[in-house]
Amino acid sequence: MTKKTESYDVVIIGGGAAGLTAGIYCGRAKLKTLIIEKTLVGGLATYTNEIENYPGFPDGATGLGLMELFHKQAKKFGVEFKLTDVKSVSLEGDIKQVETFRTIYQAKVVIVGSGGKPRLTGAKNEDLYLYDKGISFCATCDAAANTGKTVMVIGSGDAAIEEGIFLTKFADKVMVSVMHENGKMDCNEIAKAQALANPKMEFIWNTVVDSFEGDERLNTVVLKNVKTEEKVPVPVDSCFLFIGYLPNTEIFRDILDMNRGGYLLTNERMETNIPGVFAVGDVRDKYLKQVATAVGDGAVAGYGAEKYVSECEIFEKQIMNEGKSSLAYIYNAIDPQSRELLPVFKEFEQDHSDIRVSCIDVYKSDGIAKRLDVESTPCFVWIKDGQIKEKYYGEITPERINSICK
Repeated sequence: MTKKTESYDVVIIGGGAAGLTAGIYCGRAKLKTLIIEKTLVGGLATYTNEIENYPGFPDGATGLGLMELFHKQAKKFGVEFKLTDVKSVSLEGDIKQVETFRTIYQAKVVIVGSGGKPRLTGAKNEDLYLYDKGISFCATCDAAANTGKTVMVIGSGDAAIEEGIFLTKFADKVMVSVMHENGKMDCNEIAKAQALANPKMEFIWNTVVDSFEGDERLNTVVLKNVKTEEKVPVPVDSCFLFIGYLPNTEIFRDILDMNRGGYLLTNERMETNIPGVFAVGDVRDKYLKQVATAVGDGAVAGYGAEKYVSECEIFEKQIMNEGKSSLAYIYNAIDPQSRELLPVFKEFEQDHSDIRVSCIDVYKSDGIAKRLDVESTPCFVWIKDGQIKEKYYGEITPERINSICK
């Protein structure tokens, strides 16, 4: 089957909080932007029943409701959406390619916000009961179906405890398997206090899952005591796993730099090891993974994408001057010495109408300087016949410029 090709300025892989924010910034900058999301726009945040720490919502918000607002705002700025899975990517060069089942999308910039997938316990029989057969990863999705029932939560982080508290609004009993000593959890102190005071919550300390048991549907979770290795079968109606996530980065292996856990490595600008490719949100190696930090990532990458696209056009049309002679003065506006040399290049431009002169300030963005491989300022670059002939870092005088630019 021959795939059709579509072109964009920016393609964003992943429609979670980070991807949506990047889309809002790109769309507002009048960049033709596409967000590709394989499941649900809003990502993992949509599975969170209540978000109480996102600024601007003093009464809290549901994850689904908050992400619907993000989605609406992105569409307001003309961002397009495709609900499909990305099969492969080609990210080198000026034009990157993102391939789906039917279409190859070409773009100047790719922003990776592919998020993560729930981590499994690795216990026996786990694969037999995933999703609709008793093991769930979404309290918001499946809480109502467990009204009046007994459920188990695996984990003791913020998600596990907060979602466990939410489940008590429906279930008669919520048992929590915690691998730590009595009273020790990985969640925040407020959630911990609320959970311990909740009469519907029961904690089983020093335990991990040994196996999942049942017929066609899960009915028992066998826990193992990490100290005594005693195995305890616990009858349940459902089990919820909240033990973290794994990054969705398989298609980027051997392409983008990542750590041993598969999280993508970026600098503070969200730039990866490939120019024009950014990474944002939970897929990135970072200290805190929250909606608020995802929004920050998306804002930085969206701004960076706008700068990158703009600098691509400036570099090709102005700096390289379509093969004609060109002189680029790279300076820093906060450096008095750099500023004082600006009239020298303006005068040179007036005296040499056949040479295009560009003065590039690196104070706000050093993208063009990086493309020219300029290491420090002030510096001027002489370009002729589409080739960089010389980069000069020494004392800049009218005589020196004239002697080099021949």
